[in-house]
Amino acid sequence: MTGMDVHYVTLDVFTDSVFGGNPLAVIPDGRVLSDSHMQSIANEFNLSETTFVLPPRDASHSHRVRIFTPVDELEFAGHPTLGTAVALALADADTQTSRTLLLEEGVGVVPVTVSNVSPGRAYAELSVAQLPVKRDSDLPLRAWAEALGLETGDVAADVVAPAHWSCGAQFAFVALGSLAALERAATNASDWTRSFGDSGSAGIFAFTFETGDDSVDVRARMFAPAHGIPEDPATGSAAAALAGALTEYQALSDGTHRWRVVQGVEMGRPSTLAVSADVAAGTLTAVRVGGFAVAVSRGTLTLP
Repeated sequence: MTGMDVHYVTLDVFTDSVFGGNPLAVIPDGRVLSDSHMQSIANEFNLSETTFVLPPRDASHSHRVRIFTPVDELEFAGHPTLGTAVALALADADTQTSRTLLLEEGVGVVPVTVSNVSPGRAYAELSVAQLPVKRDSDLPLRAWAEALGLETGDVAADVVAPAHWSCGAQFAFVALGSLAALERAATNASDWTRSFGDSGSAGIFAFTFETGDDSVDVRARMFAPAHGIPEDPATGSAAAALAGALTEYQALSDGTHRWRVVQGVEMGRPSTLAVSADVAAGTLTAVRVGGFAVAVSRGTLTLP
């Protein structure tokens, strides 16, 4: 494998303009790469995630996708799933107005519909393979607040109680009472480990309904220092799981509900995530997350 060239593309996801959203590297053909190569490449890019596209195990599906952070592999993540689907659509010379890709991931088969395809950009929406699942926490509010460098009074436990939620990737969810508290939030590996080291959660997703913008329903930030991600500009898997918490605490009526979630503002990478959920007989039956992605670069890695 000496001197092997590996082609890549990068995209910004959950934005319709370059240099916003969450950057993603995609290796469109990962067939010749070993697990260690994939992890080393993800570490080299040092983005929140890097994806590797492989042939599907089931011929009725479109592709298999593996997702790596700089330090480990994930079963599912939102912005890599959407960005990979857009990269594949943009590379297809026979581009259609809309298409649905069935992507095999560790969590299962994730359908992604790509639409509004134009040179260098497209919109993608995924449907989760696993509906949100809640795991309660016995941590005191003080521990939740301290993990974010905040005071207990900043946690809006009366609005949404802190808990762990997952659609295939588990996060610690904490509602904050103000946008000012969200802006002050910060964490590090030691704070994270002290509060959540044994929780099984990938990161902590802090959010508030005080957005400062009537067109935005939720402002959010996500920190995952244990996965080599000090802060993530946009976290689609967490936004999908958030639908579970919102359904539980907002007593939603039957039908389709939509939320506009904005993340990454504090990082200078504003990201817009469109979350929708279907409720029937008071039960959540489907969750979708969508957003635009734009092509940024393409190139070649030369492996030793």
